Amino acid sequence: RKLQTGSIVKIEAEEIAQQPVSDPLAALQGRVAGMEIVQSSGVPGSNFSVRIRGRNSISSGNDPLYIIDGVPYTSTPLSFGETSGTIQAGGTSPLSILNPADIESIEILKDADATSIYGSRGANGVVLITTKRGESGATKLDADVYTGIAQVPKKMSLLNTPQYLEMRREAFQNDLITPNSGNAPDLLTWDATRYTDWQDELLGGTAQITNAQVTLSGGDANTQFRIGSAYRRETTVFPGDNVNQRTSVSAAINNTSVNRKLNVNFSVNYGLGTSNMLSEDLTGQALRLAPNAPALYDSNGKLSWDGWTSSNVNPLAYTERTFEARTRNLLANAVISYSILEELDGKVNMGYTNTMYDAVTVIPESAMGPDAFQVNHSRFARSEFNNWIVEPQLNWKTQLGEGRVDVLVGTTFLEQRTQGLAQYANGFTSEALMRNISAAADIINGTSYFTQYRYHAVFGRVNYDYKSRYIINATGRRDGSSRFGPGKQFAFFKAIGVAWVFSNEPFIRNGLPFLSHGKIRASYGTTGNDQIGDYQFLDSYTTTQEYNGVIGLSPTRLYNPNFAWEENRKLELGLELGAVADRVLVAIAYYRNRSDNQLVGQPLAPTTGFSSIQANFPAEIENTGLEVEVTSKNIANADVNWTTDINFTFPRNKLLSFPSIERYPEYDEQYEIGEPLTILKRYRYTGIDPTTGFFMAEDTNNDGEVNYQDRQIPKFRGRRFFGGILNTIKYRGFQLDMLIQYVNQEGFDYMQATGSTPGTMSNQPVAVLDRWQEEGSDAAFQAYTTSGSGLNAYSIYSQSDAQISDASFVRLKNIALSYNLTRRLHETFFPGRIRLYLQAQNVVTFTHYKGLDPELPGRANLPSLRTVVAGIQVFF
Repeated sequence: RKLQTGSIVKIEAEEIAQQPVSDPLAALQGRVAGMEIVQSSGVPGSNFSVRIRGRNSISSGNDPLYIIDGVPYTSTPLSFGETSGTIQAGGTSPLSILNPADIESIEILKDADATSIYGSRGANGVVLITTKRGESGATKLDADVYTGIAQVPKKMSLLNTPQYLEMRREAFQNDLITPNSGNAPDLLTWDATRYTDWQDELLGGTAQITNAQVTLSGGDANTQFRIGSAYRRETTVFPGDNVNQRTSVSAAINNTSVNRKLNVNFSVNYGLGTSNMLSEDLTGQALRLAPNAPALYDSNGKLSWDGWTSSNVNPLAYTERTFEARTRNLLANAVISYSILEELDGKVNMGYTNTMYDAVTVIPESAMGPDAFQVNHSRFARSEFNNWIVEPQLNWKTQLGEGRVDVLVGTTFLEQRTQGLAQYANGFTSEALMRNISAAADIINGTSYFTQYRYHAVFGRVNYDYKSRYIINATGRRDGSSRFGPGKQFAFFKAIGVAWVFSNEPFIRNGLPFLSHGKIRASYGTTGNDQIGDYQFLDSYTTTQEYNGVIGLSPTRLYNPNFAWEENRKLELGLELGAVADRVLVAIAYYRNRSDNQLVGQPLAPTTGFSSIQANFPAEIENTGLEVEVTSKNIANADVNWTTDINFTFPRNKLLSFPSIERYPEYDEQYEIGEPLTILKRYRYTGIDPTTGFFMAEDTNNDGEVNYQDRQIPKFRGRRFFGGILNTIKYRGFQLDMLIQYVNQEGFDYMQATGSTPGTMSNQPVAVLDRWQEEGSDAAFQAYTTSGSGLNAYSIYSQSDAQISDASFVRLKNIALSYNLTRRLHETFFPGRIRLYLQAQNVVTFTHYKGLDPELPGRANLPSLRTVVAGIQVFF
């Protein structure tokens, strides 16, 4: 790291192992400067949103490139047809099938110098995952088992039954409407003395977690091997027997010839995941259901439909709407290298990935209620991702005077195929047959797709290191992508990085002996982005419904031969310092990324028959930021070792230009020049009308009415700064790790989670008790209402600047305590080693935010669960 010119952060296996997580991305939260990671839901397997140094594109992809053992891996969620409502907000994480315990390290590449060798694929950063390999020495057996529980860490304060009924009666009185069994079953039909805490009922369960794995490794000086297998089982906090399981097998073998010229590395990882999560996230219902809603079960212990309607469904009906998914993932990689000459090596990297996802959601008639007017129906989905890569390379290293030259040249051949099929079937004569699509009377709304992506590149890199003081690294790459039309498929991208290790200068070593490391580095480069989907430049068609035995074609996209690459220009300046034999290390980096030639849908006149055409637009986006990393070895002696790692990130995002944006309402209503892409155009909230008691907003264009044209106030929604503090304390056989994550951000107010107007048939936070009741009263909320202008007023309020609030938090993200038994305690039993440990995730959160989870502000999604596990690891 002392000699590198780029910005790279490395997370080692030891840090990953301290966290009881099922997805490697979860292990990175709060640990990497400049990397924002947010999980879409607390449901096992749910996807993550990952941004490295911000959002660079308006419409095309902003995900980083994932590389596992040299093989590109998909960042696309593993779901198609939206068969699972519990994770539909972000789909299934593609990395959830990978066992974190098989990972040796994860490297995050951020600047142009570090990512340029990957060309356009690394426009949004690169995540390099390296799996574990065998080591020479005696054969070793490692067994690790842990088990534990997980729960929702916090509840929202909602109205109880008397408060809720008072709200409902007052709303009808305000609206001068007489309640009846149709518009107010909660007042006239349901038991007014009944109270159910739906958060306890639907989210109050305890999830069970079990994880077990065993690995065998060893070898000699020429051949090393590692074989491992793991099993993980997780349930949820929802009612029912819902389980997410993963079984994985991995193997790696390295061989070096006797003359040390030929080296062969081969690895393979296979994972099988199964899940039967609920077809619906019950969090929204837990927040909205009336506290006096009917009983869930009848006197016979079966689901009750008494009092429930098609608009107020018994929430446990979703436990009968089973969802079953199976994911299979094969990842294979082979690297063959040969020392052609003393200073010249040849290498070929080859890899293959196959990921398959099959799912079915079964919705029997018995789970819909007697008045639903539905028949047995099922939803089937299947998707498959195939990827192969071949990368021949030549690497020449030689001494040149007092410096050293390292030259790398190579080429990349890559092909990806993605296909999927979603079908909806009904008319099953028996619920037992609903997983068999051939037993359906009708198969309807079937959709399918097939895409092929080809990528070819030629690249080169020259690194010159003079006396380990002056370093220059230049990279060039010509990329070709099948996602662009003829004449636009190829583009050349380049980067240069320089570094001065001034601590190696004699005058520094003599004048500042306490300075163990000092480096100034800088990099600048360009890269492209083609994450816009396949075939976007082509005119395309879809089939129409059959008419008189003939199936027709309908156009869906216009041809655009000028469709070309987005371009991203990255600049970074960095300073690294080390003092007192590197006991204190500080790294400060300033970055500025600008991207233009944006790939967006350019609106068209309605007379064309299309709303837009995919095209390049000269809009420019800028991401700037300051990253600070500090590592301090506070205590280091024979008995005690205490290390602190701190990272800060101050990101800024801005839309620098968007020519004639006012001509395109689709973008003008969403973005504003000089503001971040994450802003929302909102109404300006002006208070409560003292006469009507309803919320008010400003008529910004002075046309006499408040409508969508008055949503002109830009409100920032996102992170202002974030980071983490990791403390590791070792005392003899004990080790304690504590990670604190902190985020300063603006987000949707907690009231957005209920998604309903106070007074309607939906529970509310207790804060709505402070409402307007009579003319001149001072209150925080408008008068209760169920209809008319009151609903419109609340709708405007929910889209106003008042609904964006502080959602900052400080979270004890992880705490892990372990103890290595000394040989004296167990040498009488066996000659191995035993490690006992306790681990907890999402332990406690400090925040002023009143919702379930400040990490997901305003969302009615299951929050991140508090997890506690205990385990034992045995080394033979």
